[in-house]
Amino acid sequence: MDILQYIPQRPPMVMIDTLTGATDKSADTALTINADNIFVQAGKFSPSGLLENMAQTAAAHAGFLALQKNEPVKVGFIGAVKDLQINRLPPAGARVQTRIEVQNTVFNATSVLARVMLQAEVLASCELKIFINP
Repeated sequence: MDILQYIPQRPPMVMIDTLTGATDKSADTALTINADNIFVQAGKFSPSGLLENMAQTAAAHAGFLALQKNEPVKVGFIGAVKDLQINRLPPAGARVQTRIEVQNTVFNATSVLARVMLQAEVLASCELKIFINP
């Protein structure tokens, strides 16, 4: 399935390329980091790119839930980033996997734990508070 059906972002700002799984409480995505990606600097995917990747995984989860209810995918935004940890920047050419797990949802605000992996290594993690426009 086309990832663009789940998220409001459009190229060149798309930082996920596959929704590999989703449930009511989690989503998994993957991204092959192309050398010409706007967040690649000196051959590495930047911290901003990792954060955007995690946020777009949360957006894909919200889009998945909306489509399950036959509703349109809505625009959202990051309201807060907590405990951001960047362990290593992945190189261009790498394929990273990202997982978000919903911690709680109150009205249009959802708190998720997110992590980006390269094989078995955790590259980045944080807690995100995402607000979806009603």
